[in-house]
Formats: sequence, C-alpha cells, structure tokens
Amino acid sequence: MSDPIPARTLTPAQRRNDLWLSLALLVAAIVSAWLGHVAGVYGEESPAFGWALVYSAALTLPIAARRRYPEAVLITIALAFFIGVSFRVPEIYLGNVSLFIAMYTVGAWVPDRRRATIVRLVVIAGMFGWLLVTTFQAATAEDDGGLSRAGLFSPFAAFMLLQFLVNVAFFGGAFFFGERAWAQYRSVTTLEQRTRELERERELTAAQAVALDRVRIARELHDVVAHHVSAMGVQAGAARAVLDRDPASARAALQSVEQSAREALDELRQLLETLRTPDADTPDDSTLGPASLPELVTHANDNGLPTTYAVVGDPIAVPELVRVNLYRVAQEALTNARRHGGPGATADVRLRYTPDAVELEIANTGRDPLGGRPGLGLVGMRERASASGGTLEAGPRPRGGFLVRMHVPVGVGTAAGVGAGPAAGVEIGAQA
Repeated sequence: MSDPIPARTLTPAQRRNDLWLSLALLVAAIVSAWLGHVAGVYGEESPAFGWALVYSAALTLPIAARRRYPEAVLITIALAFFIGVSFRVPEIYLGNVSLFIAMYTVGAWVPDRRRATIVRLVVIAGMFGWLLVTTFQAATAEDDGGLSRAGLFSPFAAFMLLQFLVNVAFFGGAFFFGERAWAQYRSVTTLEQRTRELERERELTAAQAVALDRVRIARELHDVVAHHVSAMGVQAGAARAVLDRDPASARAALQSVEQSAREALDELRQLLETLRTPDADTPDDSTLGPASLPELVTHANDNGLPTTYAVVGDPIAVPELVRVNLYRVAQEALTNARRHGGPGATADVRLRYTPDAVELEIANTGRDPLGGRPGLGLVGMRERASASGGTLEAGPRPRGGFLVRMHVPVGVGTAAGVGAGPAAGVEIGAQA
C-alpha cells in the first residue's frame, strides 16, 4: 500500500521567485493605480492616491508567502480586493491577477483537499454574493445616463450578464488550474513512491537471493565436508588403534582416509567450478541421485556402519533437484548415524516409490543424538525437503535409534528409472 501524498516541499528558489513576483506585481499595481487615477476611472469618487499605494501593497505583498500560507494569503487578498473596489480605488487590473494567483495556489499547494475546496468555495460564494448585491443596487438605482435599461434584454442587462460570465470564467479557471496542478503533483509523487518501493523490493530481492545462495553454498559444503571428514575420522581412529599390532589393517584404514580425502576434494572442486560458472544451474549437471545410493551404502559399510539398502515399488521419473536432494539427505543421515550412533550401530536405507510420490527412509540403531538445538545437518535436510516440495520427519524411534523420512510428491511417473537406482525389490545387504 502506498504512503499518503505528502505536503509539497517549498524550496529556497521557489521562495525567491515568490518574493520577486510579489515585488513585480506591486510595481505593476502602483503604475496601474496611478494611470487609473490620472484617467479618472471613478471620477471624483476616488480616494487620495496614498490609499491606492496601501491597496496595491495589500494586494501584492502577500504573494511572497503564497506557498507557505496559501489559505491566509487568499483570504487577505480577497478582503483587500473587496475593500478597494468598494471604496473605488482606481486600480482595476492587478487585483484580479493577484486574486487569481492566490486562488490557484490554494488548489495547487494545500494538502488537505477538503480544506482547500472549502476555502475557495467560500471566497467564490462571497464574490458572487457581492456581485449579485451590486447588480441589484445598480438595477434599482435611478437612471444616471449610463447604459440603457429599456427593453427585455437591454444594454445594461447585457453588461451585467457579461460581468457574471467573466467572473464564472475567472474563478472557474483559477479553481480548475489549481486542481490540475495538484493532480499533476500527486501523479508525480505517486510515481516516485512506486519507484522507491520497486527499488526497495529490488534490493530486498537481491539480498534474499544472496542469502539463499549463501545458505545453499553452506549446505553443500556441510554435506560434502561432514560426510567425508567423519569417515576420515573413523578410519584414522581405527588405524591408530591397530597401528602397533596390525600394520596391514592400519594401512588399509589409512588408504580409506586417503580415498575419502580425494573424494572430498573432487566434490569440492566440482562445487567450486559450478559456483564460478555464471550460467550454471546447480544442480542440473550433477550425477548424484538415487542411482548413487548403493555407492553411499557401500561407503557407510566400509567406514564402520553396517547398512542395508532396499528399493520398494516401481521407480518413477523425478526432477533433477529432487534426485540430488534425496542423495544429500541420505548422505547426511548416514553421516549422523555414524557419528552419533555409537559402537554397534546399524542403519537401513529404503527408497519407496508410489505412483505419485517418492519416499526416502533412513533408520539407524544405537544411541539417540544428543538433545538441544538441531545441528546444521538436520536444518539442511529440512531445507532440502522444502526446496523439493516435500516434507521431512526426523526424530528418535520408540525402540531406540533415529529415523529420518523424506516424502516428496512428484506426480504420476511415466518412465522408470531416471536415476532411480536398482530395480524394485533389490536389496543390498550389510557388510560387516
């Protein structure tokens, strides 16, 4: 929702312009009054010329503050105009100009539109009421040899109608142009507000994109590093334990550490190459997926976690993102089972297909993970499930151990085995 239209800001340049305008109008009003006095516009009924100077100042000097106090300036000039004309001050042009400018300014600058309308309508009603009174007085006065009043539409009636129409055009124009100026300001201000809102949204979107990229990079690094480093820790500990009495087993364990380090470096290199490629669409070119789960299970068996693997149901085609996330969730769950399950822990990996969903379940025996705040691995698994459009259940099992279950709706499958892994019913047994 856009903010309310703010009041217009008066700049120093606009203040200077208003001051110069008021001084120019003052000079013009004095000249007009002097010429009117010399021409005898009102004959002998005109007051002394000194009053014309006061009248000129009252009409024009308030213009200097027209944008700061528009309503007060309009009322002041309207009252001065009424008094000057009533006392027949011989200035008949600049008063109209000042009144027009003041009324226009109220329409163009007052943010309270209701108040701006009321002030202008009150002044207009007062002026037309005054016009009607003077018209009635002139019509009922004795004929002094002026315009003829004879006939249904006399020259006098035509002159009065002309005066009425001129006033309608005068005040209507001031009202109309003031409204147009405010509408234009409102349009420009609304456009500027929307531009600022779009800029804020663009910055927010960019920040969110950066944050999402950081989370994705952190998740990938965690999954790669935690999996291989935990395996390296297990093998290094085994090598240290048998180094003196069984050098051959220690050598084999160290070879496993070396192999895990190489695999970790290969995956890190692949991740960094993906990040350095501007148009890379991770993880589309990845070979990770359900087809790689048997290798993951074999790796878990080789690193001290007896693990079984089974595929239930007919494999269906799944999106690339889901395939990668299924693999990473299984990888992280097995890593946690190896780290927290303790001696004698085992694990079971099941990939279950239905016509419209795929479900991955990793259950392990042994100790439950320590309580407290969930680790980054569990947070990453939940993020992967959410990014795949699915859900993740993770928690201790009633009979001991821990269970991770990821369920992803994928629609009706049309082709079997897009990276699905072994055929339905195939099981890989644990290797002690």
